Amino acid sequence: MNWNSVRDEVTRHLQSLIRIDTTNPPGNETRAMEFVASVLKREGIESTILESAPRRGNLIARIKGDGRAAPLLLMVHLDVVPAEPQYWTHPPFGAEIADGFIYGRGTLDTKQLAAMELMVMVLLAREQKKLSRDVIFMANADEEAGGIFGAGWMVKEHPDLIRAEFAINEGGGNGFEIFGRKIFTVQTGEKGTARFKMIARGKPGHGSMPHSDNAVVKLADAVKKIGDAELPIHIVPTAMLKQLPLDDGMKAMLYAMMHNTVSPTILSAGSKINVIPSVAEAQCDARLVPGQTARDLLHELLPHVDGQVEFEFLNDNPGRESSADTPLFDCITRVIARHEPNATVLPYLVVGATDARHVSKLGTRVYGFAPMFAPMSEFSRVHGHDERISIDNLEFGTRVLYDVVSEFCEIA
Repeated sequence: MNWNSVRDEVTRHLQSLIRIDTTNPPGNETRAMEFVASVLKREGIESTILESAPRRGNLIARIKGDGRAAPLLLMVHLDVVPAEPQYWTHPPFGAEIADGFIYGRGTLDTKQLAAMELMVMVLLAREQKKLSRDVIFMANADEEAGGIFGAGWMVKEHPDLIRAEFAINEGGGNGFEIFGRKIFTVQTGEKGTARFKMIARGKPGHGSMPHSDNAVVKLADAVKKIGDAELPIHIVPTAMLKQLPLDDGMKAMLYAMMHNTVSPTILSAGSKINVIPSVAEAQCDARLVPGQTARDLLHELLPHVDGQVEFEFLNDNPGRESSADTPLFDCITRVIARHEPNATVLPYLVVGATDARHVSKLGTRVYGFAPMFAPMSEFSRVHGHDERISIDNLEFGTRVLYDVVSEFCEIA
């Protein structure tokens, strides 16, 4: 394998993907899918683009194995969040290279993984690997807006095209140094959501005559109490976490992994400045540790507000978790050990949500693994300004991912 040539090729693919603006909304992912399809076609790999709505394309390609094992799915999304060009050092859709980094929206979320997975498909075809299982490649629209036009739609409308035993997705693979040791994460789960309203009721009246039964004041007090609440831990004792010598950003992330969390996000009350309203509402975004439900969260919150407000849940989507005791997780661990002998591979819970929540409904065990090694400060560029990836990391990720897929799928 000429990895210098592969390095140049995967770099060009990533640059091409970045230069196709797939900001969601509106998405317009079909253009990016057409580029991917053209690369696959040159290698003799057939693909299909399925549109869930005009210009909202999803791509499927498959390299056949001999069928002795169930398929492996490589999944990724090609939509990106909006950028603010005025705050970027390099244009967010320019894919410029500076100091060994490719700059652009999607270089970390997740066009870099698309380029890696695309390159893996290309290399499998070129090397004519004999596979024990099919390798399916799925590139999706709309992940950044919930996946209704992407993975969610594919699961609902075309499940047989993507049904697999295991899947590799975004959300993990991050390598960093902690306590002087290299760590690589594999995302094995993600938190659920339970969005709700807190509703306070009181006595209406004229703004010139304050009284103690004011719905706005009740709501404000309840929001403050919820914001200050220390909800129960569900993994390890809080005291252990607080003693770790980590920066505030890492502590916040680890805290969120171990607790149900609530963020009040929208407050509404009244329609006229001189009228005390009878009702005030707060909408809250709650994230649930796998195994927890909206009812569990309610039991945690009620003691803190003492009957001040009513709760109205808008949804209850449970978290998901895949076992770390599987052949794919073991394969990832072995491959990382070859590339980074002193590194430790750890399962990881994502505090947000990915397209894994859709695909896992088919019984697929999904693992987040987009391998790269960088300081934590680099990962904070996701959805931020000057998002970038080093070309060294792009090559590293492609090498590791190719080795994982080859070892996991190749006939021994």
